[in-house]
Amino acid sequence: MVFSAAIIGLDAVSVEVELDISGGMPLFSIVGLPDKAVEESKERVSAALKNSGVALYPQRKGQRITVNLAPADLKKQGSLYDLPIALGYLLASKQISFSPDRKLFCGELSLDGRLRHVNGVLAIADFARKKGFKELYVPEVDAQEASLVQGLSVIPVKTLRQLISHLQGTDLIAPIRKSHFLDKIVEEEDSKDALDFAYIKGQEQAKRALELAAAGGHNVLLNGSPGSGKTLLARSFPTILPRMEFDEALEVTRIFSIAGLLPPEKPLLTQRPFRSPHHSASSISLVGGGSFPHPGEVTLAHRGVLFLDEFPEFPRRALEALRQPLEDGYVTISRAAGTLKFPANFTLIAAMNPCPCGNLYDPVKECTCSPYQIARYQRKISGPILDRIDIHIIVLRVKYEKLASEGQGESSATIRQRVQKARFLQRQRFGKKSSFLNSDMTNLQIKKFCPLNQESKRLLKQAVSQYHLSARGYFRILKVARTIADLSGSEEINYSHLAEAIQYRVRDGDL
Repeated sequence: MVFSAAIIGLDAVSVEVELDISGGMPLFSIVGLPDKAVEESKERVSAALKNSGVALYPQRKGQRITVNLAPADLKKQGSLYDLPIALGYLLASKQISFSPDRKLFCGELSLDGRLRHVNGVLAIADFARKKGFKELYVPEVDAQEASLVQGLSVIPVKTLRQLISHLQGTDLIAPIRKSHFLDKIVEEEDSKDALDFAYIKGQEQAKRALELAAAGGHNVLLNGSPGSGKTLLARSFPTILPRMEFDEALEVTRIFSIAGLLPPEKPLLTQRPFRSPHHSASSISLVGGGSFPHPGEVTLAHRGVLFLDEFPEFPRRALEALRQPLEDGYVTISRAAGTLKFPANFTLIAAMNPCPCGNLYDPVKECTCSPYQIARYQRKISGPILDRIDIHIIVLRVKYEKLASEGQGESSATIRQRVQKARFLQRQRFGKKSSFLNSDMTNLQIKKFCPLNQESKRLLKQAVSQYHLSARGYFRILKVARTIADLSGSEEINYSHLAEAIQYRVRDGDL
């Protein structure tokens, strides 16, 4: 019996690879709910064994080979079982002798015996460490990714023949040195391209709103005419976000590894993810799912940014599916086979035109849409979705004088410093080990950390009454006000902080 693992959601579980050789008609069968990729492994394993100098039928021609992947009721996917199946055959046919205890194997075999990349190695390595395995054998291309997990000996394997020599003790493979790779992990320099707030002309109010969003993790809706800079603002937003902590980087890397999106040259992702799906995306592609659930865009944007351009053009069903991740920071996928929970703690930046022609707020161009067309267009986004967006900003056309000016605005690096200071205050408030931001506060935490004086209470009461704000809107105003106070270095929420927060909450339809 050889140990391997299966990926369920974002976690790995144990899989025992059992192999039996008996007499009868020659047959190579795999049982234990294998998918097509696992079924085809018998062809890859047979060719890899032959081309590695191993006799497939060393005793006699008539052999029935049965591979069982236990537990049998767990769906097995992918090509990572090639290597443990090959080793299981070598053990069962007594062509090799080694103790498989506390060793875990995974890897896809090419026909000539080389090992190829498999997805989810970081999750498998973390599982192996937690379950007490001492050695993890992975393809050489995945070894650096697995080495991010401490307390585990990672053996990088090039070929099946090399691994056989290692297990027999004739030519040992040196474990990958943790320090050799981890010492190279340094903070990446800010990108030197045009995505910097310093190069965005005008739009001071929108920049201020995005700074608040970065500091407190708030969602933002940019509403304005075409060409006003909404997309540039959104794409520049990651440049003012704080760098990820190492634990956050591991979390993001784990998700991308399982999704098969981890670049081979970057075993650790240090930049916050920025996901920008097209407006034709389905609800499954956004929130995840499928017959065997996989993470969607909201999970791939975890700890980063989800940018939805042309917000009203997304299918209504896809937008409504965003309700749970926007509210809870995770998404639950339920299928007949079980229920999986994927993390989805991201900052939503949505951009839209105010009307079909886009010129409703334009001070120069005249809007040609009828009131019915405008109302119909804006109704594409439901009230519950808009209610979950903390900051609503109207992005107006930039005047020629600002576009032609030679001066530059405040750089992203300067804004990022203020954002980092605000987040440091939040870490002190919620606990140094907490990843909570102001946007994540519960109602009890809001009551504790967002006290108002009498003057501010009267202002908030007036706003709730005048703009018919929901209970969710009430609490989200307090969250944004708390972030505004943090950016100004104030322990208390002042009248001006609350007034600014209310300004960001009021939408055109509320006036």
